[in-house]
Amino acid sequence: MENKKRRGILERLDAGEVVVGDGGYVLQLERRGYVKAGHWTPEAAVEHPEAVRQLHREFLRAGADVMQTFTFYCSEDKLELSGNVKTISGAQINDAACNMAREVADEGGALVAGGVSQTPCYVQSHNETEVKAIFKKQMDDFLKKDIDFLVVEYFEYVEEAVWAVEVLKTSGKTVAATLCIAPQGDRHRVPPGECAVRLVKAGADIVGINCQLDPMTCVRTVKLMKEGLEKAGLKAHLMIQPLGFHTPECNLGGYVSLPEYPFALETRAMTRWDIHKYAREAYNAGIRYIGGCCGFEPYHIRAIAEELAAERGFLPPASEKHGLWGAALEMHTKPWVRARARREYWENLLPASGRPKCPSMATPANDGLTEN
Repeated sequence: MENKKRRGILERLDAGEVVVGDGGYVLQLERRGYVKAGHWTPEAAVEHPEAVRQLHREFLRAGADVMQTFTFYCSEDKLELSGNVKTISGAQINDAACNMAREVADEGGALVAGGVSQTPCYVQSHNETEVKAIFKKQMDDFLKKDIDFLVVEYFEYVEEAVWAVEVLKTSGKTVAATLCIAPQGDRHRVPPGECAVRLVKAGADIVGINCQLDPMTCVRTVKLMKEGLEKAGLKAHLMIQPLGFHTPECNLGGYVSLPEYPFALETRAMTRWDIHKYAREAYNAGIRYIGGCCGFEPYHIRAIAEELAAERGFLPPASEKHGLWGAALEMHTKPWVRARARREYWENLLPASGRPKCPSMATPANDGLTEN
């Protein structure tokens, strides 16, 4: 474990290892009463550090190799716009988030990734100088701390993501960049393949997709990014951290366009068995950094680690409390439940919603197109 701890993200990926990412924070913490829905800002890192720390620990125990700092939407313009934060600065949040991520990561030999996300400033002004200044301020906060690499995450426009990569690359750290886009492309319909090419040319070492859509849709988008890089003769490691929800409607607006967003998504939740399928599909697609975003709870991350246990060579600590493929049910007193202690049962299960009038799919609010 000590040897693994000293090895960086690129060393692990270059060696062909599977790197398991962590899961979603803002959505889980909102459900637990520590984050306010809407602007989803991360002041809980200062207000309720024990809640953030516990979630880090649960993801680590589930098998995560990376602890992302809880700094989603932590740009000063977003904090000001949200109105959630009156006396806490972005620098304070970044400081507390980095300290917690490092504390927990060191408990299990994991890496720490400092993350920046899209800004209101980009949509409002499209001013490259102003937007880049926001990213530099966040980067400077991270560089004061013991982080291992940087992540550009949740960007709907590849242009803004490129600006973020260009800034973060000046740190000398490894930079990963993930867009929250559909197979059709970003909000300006720039195709995924072209997006990947732009990110790599800007300096991204790892590229991929996160959030907004379900795992299989995101795998499809990463495949398109991979194809684009191959056609351009470029190389980069691939990364994926999708939603933990079913979104078969697959519109450009992502799950925020669904009528259930954000307070009635429970009926769309992925099972651990869905995640087994996702992890295998991602691995077969050549993706080696595999994690989750909104909707991914620790047991989902454990499912990734268990599905790829043979490739990784070990099971996570949380598997001590989980019989693989329902094996623990072999001791159940009811024979029909004992009969479920097998892989075939869970792989072929079609879960019911239990809601007599629940439609199988919804009509999204819009297709996600924008003039901005």
